[in-house]
Amino acid sequence: MTWPEGKRFAFTVFDDADNDRLDNTRPVYDFLGELGFRTTKSAWLLPGAPGARLSGLSCEEPAYLGWVQSLQREGFEIGWHGAAGSSSTREETIEGFRRFHEHFGEDPRVMSNHFQNNDSIYWGAARLTGWRQTLYRLANRTAPRAEGHVEGSPYFWGDLCRERLSYVRNWVFRDIDTLAACPLMPYHDPARPFARAWYASAEGGNLASFNTLLHEKNQDRLAANGGACIVYAHFAKKFYDEGRLDERFVSLMKRLASLGGWLVPVSTLLDYLAAQNGGIHQLTDRERAELEWRWLRLKLRHGSS
Repeated sequence: MTWPEGKRFAFTVFDDADNDRLDNTRPVYDFLGELGFRTTKSAWLLPGAPGARLSGLSCEEPAYLGWVQSLQREGFEIGWHGAAGSSSTREETIEGFRRFHEHFGEDPRVMSNHFQNNDSIYWGAARLTGWRQTLYRLANRTAPRAEGHVEGSPYFWGDLCRERLSYVRNWVFRDIDTLAACPLMPYHDPARPFARAWYASAEGGNLASFNTLLHEKNQDRLAANGGACIVYAHFAKKFYDEGRLDERFVSLMKRLASLGGWLVPVSTLLDYLAAQNGGIHQLTDRERAELEWRWLRLKLRHGSS
């Protein structure tokens, strides 16, 4: 792959909004912005239900909204992680999209599911087909329902997903080179028609896994291979804690920023890959089976997202 501006590789992050507060998240983005990273930050539009697990601030909080809008002005992308940090009905999702457009002047282009939400789309067992779906159900009996793609459900919004969003996140692998792990992305899966296109990510869901992924040897391999990394992360989870950024995180990101990468938002990277590939790849049955089984093996072994 040849990258724009003579860059050696591509790197970005989709940051899920879980646990967001200004005091634990803004310092991370101040640091990333100073280094030249321009990644994708999701934000909830509506407050989560009282007592919701893994919720956080929403754009109903004026100070938080003002900060997220400032990130957009600086070149960060604002992504979709559901309308709220708890399950949203179709009507609430419609309201969430309305507010997103009002706050940010456009529809979101890229999303990730919030795992606990019933409005998640093609999530849980619905990510898989045939015997792989059965195996997943047996191993994850307490997995939450995902009905965003189920017509007739109060949580259905599949038609809105297809109309408004370009890219939906699915598989998460442990390889820093996401493009090597999923060279077909962005791809369309005819078996899941409410998503226009899918993309994969690299495992960085907490501070420890993020720092492991960004180990110096992995950075060097990404750059040497001319690869692309899209990290799944939660920057609100201890990246900034007790008044300081994690030292290892700081060291790794400074090093990565010095290696000559193309540091752009998720949709910018995916648009480029689609253009280089002559459009969105149409997934075949064989390709789907191979991707599902490769991810399921990882899920059963490590509990990957």
